Amino acid sequence: MDKNIADALGRPLRDLRISVTDKCNFRCQYCMPAEIFGPDYAFLPQNKLLTFEELVRVTKVFTSLGVEKIRITGGEPLLRKNLPQLIQMISEVDGVKDIAMTTNGSLLAEHAAALRDSGLQRVTVSLDSLDDERFGKMNGRGYAVQTVLDGIEAAAKAGMTVKINMVVQRGVNDQDILPMARYFREQGHILRFIEFMDVGNSNGWKLDQVVSGKEIVEMINAEMPLEPIEANYFGEVASRYRYKGTNQEIGLITSVTHAFCSTCTRSRLSAEGKLYTCLFASQGEDLRAPLREGIGDDELRALIAAVWSVRDDRYSEERLKHTEELQKRKKVEMSHIGG
Repeated sequence: MDKNIADALGRPLRDLRISVTDKCNFRCQYCMPAEIFGPDYAFLPQNKLLTFEELVRVTKVFTSLGVEKIRITGGEPLLRKNLPQLIQMISEVDGVKDIAMTTNGSLLAEHAAALRDSGLQRVTVSLDSLDDERFGKMNGRGYAVQTVLDGIEAAAKAGMTVKINMVVQRGVNDQDILPMARYFREQGHILRFIEFMDVGNSNGWKLDQVVSGKEIVEMINAEMPLEPIEANYFGEVASRYRYKGTNQEIGLITSVTHAFCSTCTRSRLSAEGKLYTCLFASQGEDLRAPLREGIGDDELRALIAAVWSVRDDRYSEERLKHTEELQKRKKVEMSHIGG
């Protein structure tokens, strides 16, 4: 089957994001608010998660369709037991050129060396503030900033490329934009600012809480002059800027004010084995049942190709015109499919 498979809008399939668990030790308001994901919340039992062998098999089929980049997500992926073993298995799949992980960083320090040894090349750490009190409130569990910074340092020391993601919410942590920019410029890590998005149904998203990428760039540029730089590759979601006179950069992920749907090459596999073609999707294609019923590789390849070939998702572009209407649409929770 053709490796250059494209969707209904001509977008190729290049990325697979694999959620390995729906559990997380944080309760961030924009993802897993504690009032919904409380002590009695029923997370997926182990037998509902795809096994490592099933995940590797799915990965092989996706690479045969053109996927080159794999990102491990959650929930918090480091809550999945023996994760380095899975990364080792995936890194050995023919066609996988890049493997990365997104994490909240709280468990990263103790696992960084094993992750690097297993083949993990890059890690993205979510951190929304350097202020301990604010960060403790935002993560909903009182985790200290230093715990995450220790994880970042351990990952860098182990030889991984580290990026930091900051979700910016007006009136919540917008005062942390400049302190974060200063700190990570000094540390030499790329910081990416993410506009607050209406992912899932439970994060209480409101448009007036969005701090636009344009505002963020203007704020930083006033103190530390910036210049735009070209994308690294087709489908890169972050708009890149460099501090003038340096090779250090920041990124802006502007899904709300400047959608990048037209170049999206991402597919997502949820923690329970459903294939989603958009972060804001309502429906997913179940792959777990066919896998466990004995589907062959060719049949699985045809199933995935059929889903991708009719994909016409462009939620973020549509949101700009139909914000209130789209907000009412039921969407999969981010804790099931990662960011």
